[in-house]
Amino acid sequence: MKHKRFRFGKGFRVAFAVRKVQAAEMVIAPGGHEGGPDNRHRGADQWLFVVSGTGLAIVEGRRQKLGAGSLIVIERGERHEIRNTGRTLLKTINLYSPPAYRMDEEPLPAGRK
Repeated sequence: MKHKRFRFGKGFRVAFAVRKVQAAEMVIAPGGHEGGPDNRHRGADQWLFVVSGTGLAIVEGRRQKLGAGSLIVIERGERHEIRNTGRTLLKTINLYSPPAYRMDEEPLPAGRK
């Protein structure tokens, strides 16, 4: 068993991975964003769950409002950006299948663990 208590500090942090799934936390300040027109995970699907805050997901040009309790799946290869559109921190839990990042938050090449 592995355990991690999310602290929701600034930015993006990998929690851990088990075989084919990786967990991470992401915090975006009001007015901030992560990703952009060229951001994509070539080798992993990303499941993003909003813990608190409000935002906007732009996936392959399609827009989806986000709020506490929202769950979206960004499929491998889809270009995406997550924006904080609210006045408080946007806090998310992200699951990647298979893992998309090394423990130092550097992206893994497609198809590598």
